[in-house]
Amino acid sequence: MIVSAAFAGKSYAVLGLARTGIATVEALVASGASVTAWDDREAARAAVADKATLADPLTIDLAGFDGVVVSPGVPLNRHPIADKAREAGVPVLGDIELFAQARAGLPAHRVVGITGTNGKSTTTALIHHIVAAAGLPARLGGNIGLPILGQEPLPEGGVYVLELSSYQIDLTTSLDCDVAVLLNITPDHLDRYDGFEGYAASKARLFAMQSDGHAAVIAVEDEPSRAIADRHARAIRVASTDVDTAAQAHWPSLQGPHNAQNAAVATAAARALGIDEAVIAQALRTYPGLPHRMERVVERGGVLFVNDSKATNPTSTAPALAAYPAVHWILGGLAKTDDLDACVPHFGHVRAAYTIGSSAEMFAALLTPHMPVTNCGDLDTAVRAAAAAAQPGETVLLSPACASFDQFSDFEARGAAFRAAVEALA
Repeated sequence: MIVSAAFAGKSYAVLGLARTGIATVEALVASGASVTAWDDREAARAAVADKATLADPLTIDLAGFDGVVVSPGVPLNRHPIADKAREAGVPVLGDIELFAQARAGLPAHRVVGITGTNGKSTTTALIHHIVAAAGLPARLGGNIGLPILGQEPLPEGGVYVLELSSYQIDLTTSLDCDVAVLLNITPDHLDRYDGFEGYAASKARLFAMQSDGHAAVIAVEDEPSRAIADRHARAIRVASTDVDTAAQAHWPSLQGPHNAQNAAVATAAARALGIDEAVIAQALRTYPGLPHRMERVVERGGVLFVNDSKATNPTSTAPALAAYPAVHWILGGLAKTDDLDACVPHFGHVRAAYTIGSSAEMFAALLTPHMPVTNCGDLDTAVRAAAAAAQPGETVLLSPACASFDQFSDFEARGAAFRAAVEALA
């Protein structure tokens, strides 16, 4: 794990003991800090009972604490911990800020931070793949993979590649990325911000924390991202059109126009790290892709089955619809919006739709004027119906445009259920 003398002798409260919270407690205690920890789940508290004092930060006096560490899932605009910490004069921070504070004691390294509404995970994993292909020590973390504080420090010359949600940036004040990356900004998570402008401002803070001379790679294909680029003289502007479409044809896990943007951004970031062009080109060809993101499950009888469970909003689903010309589309779940406007330009690719989950009726009503729709209710039924209707050369695509929490614990469980349903087909 990452330990730091910066935490020795200090006191922290940690609220939330999922995987990241537990890694945070362990790293702080190993660094010589005193930790008070809490989670509403008894089993989670038991996991750190031998390392930390168990007490709810909302019920104790926070005066004298050096920080309250919260999960990015804690809504600071609504959760009472924000006011309580403010009244005590104690900063609220996340594990990424602790990592930033620990950096001075780590072997010489660089950090690449990637944010954006859509494409973060693919681009983060792709940059990590390119860095590793170049023979540089690399760690993947942040909003993807293992908690960064729970991983072993890199040797000198290493590169930490971090996916950063707006929530994580909100909890960070000193992360100076050697390369900061912005993919796009479209409406999302607006329940956590003062309108869309507040959400965009959160993304912009990643660049405000950078030192002069550090690289800012910004895809300029939407107005909010262009506005951020305009404010930074050092911005390296990129776009999907920077990608050679003939070359992209040879990148099996990077198909579709959205992946052209991901590849353009990753290439620019790799160049900023000084990685050789030949290494970049080979890494784009060998990138394996991410589970649950346009993941090719199997081709059966000429029909391709694709798991895009990670598409949890319509803007994230749209690229998948664009990537396949003849789609049997399985969608639905816990809706984040009451429209599918971002997907409308690609309705021509959809042969039929199969709705599931709590949004099934709403989405069926929206789509019926445009295509054949079957309200299936559950995923198994939808897979069987889509597989029965699909013809050779067509694609059965799970791209829900919704969160999973109405029927599944997370998008990974939903994707695993899709794979299982496909495997069970006669």
